[in-house]
Amino acid sequence: MAYDRYVAICNPFQYHNLMKKGVCIILAAAPWVFGFVDTLSYTILTSQLSYCKSHVVNHFFCDLTALMKLSCSDTSTIELVTFIEGVIYGFAPFFITLTSYAYIIANVLKIRSVNGRRKAFSTCSSHITVVILFYGTIISMYMRPTSDYSPAQDKLFAVFYTTVIPMFNPLIYSLRNQDVKNAFKKMITHFFSSLKNN
Repeated sequence: MAYDRYVAICNPFQYHNLMKKGVCIILAAAPWVFGFVDTLSYTILTSQLSYCKSHVVNHFFCDLTALMKLSCSDTSTIELVTFIEGVIYGFAPFFITLTSYAYIIANVLKIRSVNGRRKAFSTCSSHITVVILFYGTIISMYMRPTSDYSPAQDKLFAVFYTTVIPMFNPLIYSLRNQDVKNAFKKMITHFFSSLKNN
């Protein structure tokens, strides 16, 4: 999405040439492929660990840090892989996205019309907010030593990035659509008028 917004705002006349079907397919498929490779590496590494402590995972899903805390094996390899993959899959996309938004903001500030600037910023502000919240929680959760593991904090972060942020997405993006706004206003008006009549 960051690349789409970058092209739409920074190269609007080139948009249809740059955002061809093949590019869109690659941009959609790449996260799936990288996510699979990332998950597969952790699955292989955690399956090699010995679990001689309690078999009760102190989390609401089998999170990597919770599994490493249960293991009596040396987890330094997994911690190293977590750090390396955190840089590759966490920091790199986050900084690329932030860089694209820096270019977008620089181009938006060049727009003379206040209405045009407002429209461009409203298009991007919701996405950059979700990106910062998502990457912020993921990086703070997985890019720290296992010795700093806190089950309560990890559960809170996990709920935030697995439930709260995805729940915001439809709300944030659909409320920008005028038809959805009008339907929402109509529903609220109808609800309050029915309460008033009762």
